[in-house]
Amino acid sequence: MNLAHLLERAALQHPARPAIFSGTRCVATHSDWALCAARVGAHLRAAGLAPGDRVVIFMRNHPRYLELMFGAWWAGLVVVPVNAKLHLKEVQWIVENAAARWAFVTSDVAPDPAALTGLDGVMDAESATCSAWLEGGEGLPAIEERAAEDTAWLFYTSGTTGRPKGVMLTHRNLMTMGLTYFNDVDHVDPQDAIAYAAPMSHGAGIYAIPHLMAGARHVVPASGGFDAAELFALGRQLGPLSLFAAPTIVKRIVDEAEAQGLAPEQCGQSFKTIVYGGAPMYAADIQRALRAMGPRFVQIYGQGESPMVGTALSRAHLADASHPRHAERLASVGVAQTPVRIRVAGPSGEPLQPGVVGEVLIQGDSVMAGYWRNHEATAAAVRDGWLWTGDMGALDADGFLTLKDRSKDLIISGGSNIYPREVEEVLLTAPGVAEVAVVGAPDPEWGEIVVAFVVPQPGAALDARTLDAFCLDQIARFKRPKRYEIVDALPKNNYGKVLKTVLRERLAVDT
Repeated sequence: MNLAHLLERAALQHPARPAIFSGTRCVATHSDWALCAARVGAHLRAAGLAPGDRVVIFMRNHPRYLELMFGAWWAGLVVVPVNAKLHLKEVQWIVENAAARWAFVTSDVAPDPAALTGLDGVMDAESATCSAWLEGGEGLPAIEERAAEDTAWLFYTSGTTGRPKGVMLTHRNLMTMGLTYFNDVDHVDPQDAIAYAAPMSHGAGIYAIPHLMAGARHVVPASGGFDAAELFALGRQLGPLSLFAAPTIVKRIVDEAEAQGLAPEQCGQSFKTIVYGGAPMYAADIQRALRAMGPRFVQIYGQGESPMVGTALSRAHLADASHPRHAERLASVGVAQTPVRIRVAGPSGEPLQPGVVGEVLIQGDSVMAGYWRNHEATAAAVRDGWLWTGDMGALDADGFLTLKDRSKDLIISGGSNIYPREVEEVLLTAPGVAEVAVVGAPDPEWGEIVVAFVVPQPGAALDARTLDAFCLDQIARFKRPKRYEIVDALPKNNYGKVLKTVLRERLAVDT
């Protein structure tokens, strides 16, 4: 089983079908794409790389990303995707930890390729040499056969605490993810187009797999990143787009729709489906998105350790406003996707009753093979086939999972458990509030107290007294923040997740 066979299949069945776009310009058919990948694979093998060797891709979003990724797989190699926003020293650490042999870069993120050391080769994806690799040579060298359990994608977690860990995702893991998309996320037709606005080094990139399975189009915006106005224009020109987006991107798309004064049906000319995940999407935000843009949203919950596969909240769930528990479902992350089981468990792994909060566990063919060269971390994360996610949540009687927080984010104040997300959900509905992050701060009397970092909407004036009165009207007194910090922005990692570790460190310095 080699994911490159998906590309070979598409090229044989639909050779002339447009496949890869740079903006509105088609740069490769499926046949072109397969030829380029085969040539890349042949060159990498000729350079001495053997099946199982690691190839780093450290690039901004770029049409050649797909050709190089599948080229590495064609040769039986392991792709190591690296976020383009990382510092070169962070990339070097990944190169060394992965024992990578080759790297593809773009000059905007790696202006001096020689700065990455310990590699057999570093190639600028926009160089004449790379063009010669992609365009020269005839024929299709055979795809290197791989076992289903062989690693295909070595994804390094964002590393908000300590060094990142390399998540080993196999060909089976990613094939499972691809097939699951059609049943649990969205139907894909050949005329559909997926746009890569979020980093291709993460979930957006591996969503290329189901769209390749369907023979759909792959669109890299000319900007190489996210620009809401550009996406609206691209969709109107190429047909409605699908994309994966973090909640921060969703909010900006909704902002743009409102700024342009677009009705939901007009938004439908630009967007078919927006899959969101990777960080909490609060009920108030998704309600606003649905009002502005209509039923174009699907939520997924998973982790890098179970890529894009955990639970899904379908557009039907989101649209079913007549359901008596619709509000509760909007605040959930949906039900288990088809190939996995979801369990909420106590400390010993015992299943908990509906409504009881515990740690979220995932079991199925999407769960990683383990952490690269880290047996201790693997043993802690995967036990008896179950992935211990570190997320706290509760299942309801219908199987809908509602996340509370990361286990480390739980605040225990005066002996009472307080889940920051519950407080954040309330504060986000307060007038003038744009973003919120709630953390615990050490306190000699209470053990911990609740601290809210609040970002105001443009032009809004917020004060602690007003926010506190609002909370007291919505939640129990013991849950309300004891302290409010009005800030211009929240610290976030390269994928848009709020870095609560940084906020805790800020509080520690202040005390």
